[in-house]
Parts: sequence; C-alpha cells; structure tokens
Amino acid sequence: MKHFLSSLLSIGFLSSALLADEPKQEDYYTITHLKAPEGAVIEGGGIELLPDGRVAVCTRRGEIWMLENPGAADGKAAKWSLFTNQLHEPLSIAYRDGWLYAVQRAELTRMKDTDGDGRANVYETVTDGWGSSINYHEYNFGTRFDDEGNLYTVLCLTGSSGKATNPFRGWSMRIDKDGTLHPWTSGIRSPGGIGFNKTKDVFYTDNQGLWNGSSSLKWLKEGSFQGNPNGNVWYELANKMTDGKFGPEPVFPPTGNDGVLLTEAMKNIEQLVPPAVVFPHKRIGNSPTGIETDHSTGKFGPFAGQVFVGEQTHSKIHRVFLEKVGEFYQGAVFPFMDGFRTGNIAVRISENGQLYTNGSNRGWGARGGKLFAMERVDWTGKTPFEIHEMRAKPDGFTLTFTKPVDPASVSEDTFSMEAFTYLYQKSYGSPEVEAVTPKVTVASIADDGKSLRLSVEPMTLGHVHALKVDGLTAKETKETLLNPEAYYTLNTIASE
Repeated sequence: MKHFLSSLLSIGFLSSALLADEPKQEDYYTITHLKAPEGAVIEGGGIELLPDGRVAVCTRRGEIWMLENPGAADGKAAKWSLFTNQLHEPLSIAYRDGWLYAVQRAELTRMKDTDGDGRANVYETVTDGWGSSINYHEYNFGTRFDDEGNLYTVLCLTGSSGKATNPFRGWSMRIDKDGTLHPWTSGIRSPGGIGFNKTKDVFYTDNQGLWNGSSSLKWLKEGSFQGNPNGNVWYELANKMTDGKFGPEPVFPPTGNDGVLLTEAMKNIEQLVPPAVVFPHKRIGNSPTGIETDHSTGKFGPFAGQVFVGEQTHSKIHRVFLEKVGEFYQGAVFPFMDGFRTGNIAVRISENGQLYTNGSNRGWGARGGKLFAMERVDWTGKTPFEIHEMRAKPDGFTLTFTKPVDPASVSEDTFSMEAFTYLYQKSYGSPEVEAVTPKVTVASIADDGKSLRLSVEPMTLGHVHALKVDGLTAKETKETLLNPEAYYTLNTIASE
C-alpha cells in the first residue's frame, strides 16, 4: 500500500500531506552506534551503569570494558578502556559497594581497581557452587542485585540436546549477599537473559527447543519447575543443600510422540509454571535475550514500568506488558524496535532514559549482519501512537493507547485475532496447534479515547491471542499505529 501511495504521489495524484500520518520508528527512537576501539571486539555480554556515569560492558571473549561519555550525541566521542580480560565468557555484570561482579560460566567473581590505574587488580570468588565444562552451550546469565543484596543466576543445559552433565545445569540459583548459594527453580533449557519486573519478581527468557514449543518470558517463582526435566537429576543435591526443604522432584512429563498441551500437563505436574508471555516463533522473533524494566519514570517515553527484551536472531528489541491474574503472570509482547547492527543480547536503561544494548551474531547469525556492536537508543521526545497495555477481561481485552483514538477510524474490520498454542513435548519446538479464529467486536470506547474494550469469543485458556489492528488512527494527529500487532498469552481467565 505504501508503494502504491508513493507512486501516486510521484505522478501528482496525491498530496504529500496524505502520507504524513505514516509513522516511522526514527521519528520516536534513534539508534546511535558506539564505535569500538581499533582492533577491539566488543562482542555482547552484559551491561552495567556505574555511579560515576561510566558504562561497564562485558564480552563473550572474556573482557570487561569501561565506556566514558557514553551518552554523547556523537557515538564516536565515547572513550573505551580495558578493565580486565581472561574471564570465562562473562555474560552479566553487576555493581555494588565499589565492586564489579561478573557472572562467569563457572563462578560469580567480584573485582575492583585499588591502585587507580583503571585496571582490576583484586579478584575474589564469591561462589562457584555449580558445574561447568568446555561445552559451548553452558551459558550463564545473572541479574543485578535486588533490594536485599541477592543476585540470581540461570544456568543453561549442556549442549543443544539438553543434558545436565554438571551440577545445577538447567537450574536457576539465588546467591545471598554473603555468597551463600540456594537452589531457586528447576526446568531451565537455554536461557538468553534474566532480570526483574517492576515489582522485583525474577524472570528469564528461554529459547525454543526440547520441551519448549516456542521461546518465551518465564516467571522464576521460587521452587517452581519451568518445564524441561533434563536438569531434574540435581533434585537430590538441592535437597541436601536445603535440609530437604526444596521439595520433591516433579512428575516426569508425558513423552508420547504427539505431545500434550501445557494446560493438560499442569494438571499432573504440581510445580509446573506456564510461560508468562510466549514469543511466537518467527512471528515476533526466534531468540529472546536480555530483560530490562524501564525505571526512568518517563524519560524513555510512555512505557515506564514495562519490560524490554532483546532479540538475537532478528536484531530487535521487544516490549512486554505483564499482569498477574490469579496465580500466574501473563501478558502481551509488542514489537518495539528493529534495525540494530547485530543480534541483541544485553539491554540496559539508564535513569536518564537512554537504552544501551550490545550483541553478537556468532554461532547463530543475526539479521543485523555484524559480528558485534554496542548501540544506544534515545527517545526523541515525540510520543508514538501505540497500544500501551493489553489487559485480559473475562470476555475479551481492554486496550489502552498512548494517544486518544479517533472513533471514526473504528469499524468492524479494525481488529482481528488468531489464537493458537504449542505442544509440550520432548521433540524440538512445536508447530502452532489448536488454532482458533475468535470473533472480535468493539464493545465500548472510553470517553477520553485513551482505551477501548474488545469482546472476544471465545477466550481460549493456554493460547496466544494474536491481535492485528488495521486502520486505527489517533484522534488529533491522524497517525496510524507504529506497531499494529500484539501477542497475549492467556494463562488465567480474568474474573473481572
């Protein structure tokens, strides 16, 4: 349609004013490349913001770099210096009380510079209570510290086939302020990142594969089982560490060739927690990674308190709205930004509203094409017309918007929906199954135009409800939605 309109414009049939309402990502958010030093390979790991304004960046190649002047308008003005090297694939870093903590494959290490030369010279092992080998797949991601000084880590299984040949592979762990290690959850497959939502609950991203029909954002509820049983061989050790308090090993999932629906498996597996938000494979991305909640109180735009998630394969960043309905979290994932140079891994938002991301395309490739990149996203101050929230109701959804909608742009064809789910099975991934085409009608529009109620029949428990919006415009600017789609995972039917 855009090409058709452009053709009409070029031959004089349309005024350029008719194309002014087409939104462009760069009108609202810009990407600045932070050029690495000559010869350096700043290949994505973790990002931490330091009290003195510097940005610390760790890399898959075992280095930590310090970045001065990271927020300058010209990315070339940023100044890099090497803080340490020869670490074992650190993928997360956190700062506390003058120490920089690196989550390596085999341990949590803290380090500092005590002689003022800009290089770490003191190193201490905080804990190394899990196993690691030379297998390429044993990634390890960690959070920053919570309000009690705890740090959480999530340990990838051994190999893409998903074995757990070393202690606590396929688990998440809590590390107390004093370094004491506690088993936290089992059932992990191949994490891409871990972080907190706005209420400080812990979430991680897991990638499609064995026992994971599609990639997703999952809630790490203490004592829960996340779905992959291959790491459950460490339940005996977990109970030894906790004097038997961690609990019994989950019932092994069904292994039939046809798989089962997760809603059915949950009836027999007491500890199983469903994904909070499923990221439909290929539709939204293939490999979700870093997790970051926007705590900038509006300095990064209109999405304060929402979660941003990196995407490695598609070189994107997603936006997630979460709500807790009944016992479990659920919510919607929205496209947010694309066009990054490499596969996004870490995502970090500063208090002044600048988002930093880095990444790599090594191993799996990425649409961005570059081996590595460090980039910054800035809000221009202009608010995009977007679906702000998508909340579940007993008979549909309430949508809120960043700007009032034009009621005249709403018709019976404006909103459409598909619903589908995935098999819970030992095989790698799953096709979309149990497809439903709900009937969607607009039940009401708020007087201020900032929200509307959709009636959806049926609402299907355990399904992703994929919403498409066509032709909706903002009341004042007449612009269309920047991202006219959303994917809501329905774990619980709302009671009101």
